Amino acid sequence: MAKLINDLHLAAKALQQGQVVAFPTETVCGLGASALSFDACNRIYQLKGRPSFNPLIVHVADLNQAKLIGEFSDIAIKLAEKFWPGPLTLVVKLKQTANIASNVTAGLDTIAIRVSAHPITSELLKLANIPIAAPSANLSGYVTSTSPQHVLNDFTDKDLYVLSSDEASQYCGLESTIIDTTGKLTILRSGVILPPDIQEVCGIWPETCCQDNDAPKAPGMLLAHYSPVSKLRLNAAKLKNDEVGLDFNNHFTSNFSLSKSGNLEEAAHNLYALLREADRQVIQKGLKGIAVAKIPYVGIGIAINDRLFKAASKK
Repeated sequence: MAKLINDLHLAAKALQQGQVVAFPTETVCGLGASALSFDACNRIYQLKGRPSFNPLIVHVADLNQAKLIGEFSDIAIKLAEKFWPGPLTLVVKLKQTANIASNVTAGLDTIAIRVSAHPITSELLKLANIPIAAPSANLSGYVTSTSPQHVLNDFTDKDLYVLSSDEASQYCGLESTIIDTTGKLTILRSGVILPPDIQEVCGIWPETCCQDNDAPKAPGMLLAHYSPVSKLRLNAAKLKNDEVGLDFNNHFTSNFSLSKSGNLEEAAHNLYALLREADRQVIQKGLKGIAVAKIPYVGIGIAINDRLFKAASKK
């Protein structure tokens, strides 16, 4: 049975002992286990129903810990020094001396690493003193969790700890931006950190490659992802009687609005929580699906549209 706790020392000890612990980050909730243990990380794959070819992000306390498991180029170091701790994941070459479990990287010679800015996660990583592999804390392919309650809902009958957090306002609501630094600088998953931000640091405008169904180099690259059970209709001009609506900027009348004022940061923060609630209402009321108003394709709206497109692409 999933158990809600607020004891960081208990959570750290559980991670050291090979157990699974869900925890908050400044982006979304993570489902963590020791990145040094094959069995512990295999438990993550089993709990989520996650395909084994989809690698995991490894969370560490700081850049110094990151350098113990990854080979950082000059560009990667610049990005880490600018954006860590924060919502950026860097894909770097796996260090040969790193004792990282093979299922963390899905057999690749690269590793995705992040340093979270959330105070609870930061303290947890310091107490555990081990790298923690942690994808988003939800069933594979389903809508991402952005609160401890979402995690409890998804894993009610599973054996894991869920760290509580009263700091919901810290969630930016979307997963971290992922950048591959091992070749041409490439965004593998869009997020809060945008191409202009990256160019400002590196002097390079990154390429974009956010989809790979065969051998993804990082999480979030599968086409069908973030999907509610209900059918999604995107860029909806009007709300039909048999739909639940997710409005934006008062486009149509609905009980749910990603942002009444048209604020994209607010929309990103609300996206997954409202998708989950809309999905619940569609199922309960026997409706046809969810209609989502058009979201501007600018700034963080690019990442929101990426998530919505993939959410609507389930098979």
